[in-house]
Amino acid sequence: MKKMNVWLSTLGFLLVSSAASATQWQINNSESQINFISTKKVNIAEVHQFDKIAGSLSESGEFSVSIDLASVDTGVEIRDSRMKEFLFNIADFPKAVITAKLPPDEIKQLEVGQTKPLSVDGMLELHGQKKALTFEVLVTKVATNELLVVSAHPVILNADDYELAAGVEKLRELAGLPNISHAVPVNFYLTLNATN
Repeated sequence: MKKMNVWLSTLGFLLVSSAASATQWQINNSESQINFISTKKVNIAEVHQFDKIAGSLSESGEFSVSIDLASVDTGVEIRDSRMKEFLFNIADFPKAVITAKLPPDEIKQLEVGQTKPLSVDGMLELHGQKKALTFEVLVTKVATNELLVVSAHPVILNADDYELAAGVEKLRELAGLPNISHAVPVNFYLTLNATN
């Protein structure tokens, strides 16, 4: 009987471990945010965000985030419209996509309440351009079925790298501004829920 109990306990442990290792994670749009800061007139900074984000983290650590550029929210309707048309050109480039590889073993070993800093190499596809980026993130296991991935440092994007410089200049011209910075800090927090 004792051997039977040991065997059942071992089997139960293996089943739980197998389920945990096969966890797929999905971004919860309503509890996630990607924001960016624009700077005009040298020292006037404003925070903007995207309202529609989708993505997932696979059991093998493949991480992807799709940003609906039409969901840009600057708090000013005319500015949103101009960004969609003249900066992002959403008719031809409706989404920005981030892909990265997270170490799967380190994610699986996280205990509830534990935070792990990670340096993650990834790729951003934006406006028809692909550029390699390194993301410094903090991954927290909030609950058994919830992860939080937060930028530990802002990611600085340059409009010139994604052929967005002409769009920035068009926005500057339309707004009658002396300048708009081509360097844009981006921050994010992403809540992911287990799907199995």
